Amino acid sequence: MSTTEGIAAAGIVIALAALAFLLGAWWSRSRESSRTPAQPEPEVPPGVVSVLTVLRSSAVLIGRGDFVLTASAPTYSLGIIAGNRLVSVELQRLVSGVRRDGQIREVELVIPRNRSSPRHVNARVAPLGESLVLVLLEDRTRERQVETVRRDFVANVSHELKTPVGAMHLLAEAVSEAAEDPTAVRRFAARMQHESVRLEHLVQQIIELSRLQGDQLVDEPVEVDIPALLEAAVARSLTAAEAKAISVRVQSEQPLEVLGDPDQLLAAVGNLVENAVKYGRESSRVAVVARTEGDRVLIAVSDQGIGIPEPELDRIFERFYRIDPARARATGGTGLGLSIVKHVAASHGGEVTVWSEPDQGSTFTLCLPATSRRQTFTSPGDHDPEASAELHSEQSRAAIPVTAPTKGDWS
Repeated sequence: MSTTEGIAAAGIVIALAALAFLLGAWWSRSRESSRTPAQPEPEVPPGVVSVLTVLRSSAVLIGRGDFVLTASAPTYSLGIIAGNRLVSVELQRLVSGVRRDGQIREVELVIPRNRSSPRHVNARVAPLGESLVLVLLEDRTRERQVETVRRDFVANVSHELKTPVGAMHLLAEAVSEAAEDPTAVRRFAARMQHESVRLEHLVQQIIELSRLQGDQLVDEPVEVDIPALLEAAVARSLTAAEAKAISVRVQSEQPLEVLGDPDQLLAAVGNLVENAVKYGRESSRVAVVARTEGDRVLIAVSDQGIGIPEPELDRIFERFYRIDPARARATGGTGLGLSIVKHVAASHGGEVTVWSEPDQGSTFTLCLPATSRRQTFTSPGDHDPEASAELHSEQSRAAIPVTAPTKGDWS
């Protein structure tokens, strides 16, 4: 636990202790005063409202008739109180049970939310005096989400690793049985090599993604030369592009830099270029363009591929998600590339956006904070008006298109 978390926890404990002390003192006084009916019992003990106001945790004080007497500010964001009543039926039952036998009860509630995943809240209900019940609440939604993500990730990794490992095992058996047939051995060996490359790629991406899971900002960013980065990213996919007769064009402002981790940025842009080539049509074009826009640097990768259906756009950045699993297996896709891009963008204080139209193509744009240093351009002696005009036109198209690119856009 960090120093800040320790101080915060200590503050909560002190506040709860103060609350318990105030309630205990009030209960003692109320029992004394019960002998003199002329003095009515106060609805809320003195000082309790003040304590609940400063309490960072969520607490609810329930009075007679199960009415909510008061609650700390964070409680209202949990969606368990409406007016002066508890909304949760399960929480109402806990309060009734505590009133009945005086035993402390604890349970985790699942509270539905419109258009969002349900909220998980740990509730601890305890009696206070003869008529009051204290409900302490802790929001554990984030913890449960992390647990779910981790569990799904492990399950997906296990499943994805089984496929190439199982294939290599079967191919090894086939090679052993075909030892007398050199042609068959060569064929099986080539397939084993393909599966081993696929396995290596998957393991590398799993390792890379595990490093990026926290979305924490890069610790020691350095100046990254964007034009050189784009060339290096494209070089990784040149062989695959040549095999499909795809032309890959790179355009960038000169010079152009961002602060970040060069390896992470290379992985992100490399994944975008790899996908553009992988899903691009034969003899089509891929454009990789970098430019500044205000205080941001935009790196856009556009293709003339199969496109992405609109309902799938919200899910393509999920780990292991594939629009067409059969096609992904055929092309060696792991379903991790875009998830890595998303996490790299987050770790650099940026984001990734996508535009796509089925049968027309897609544009993925990596948006990163620009360096504080003023950007300079090529000297007048090196300035080529025609190249600048062409670059500007290409950049405008390759950013985030409002409409689908037409054939003329790629001429």
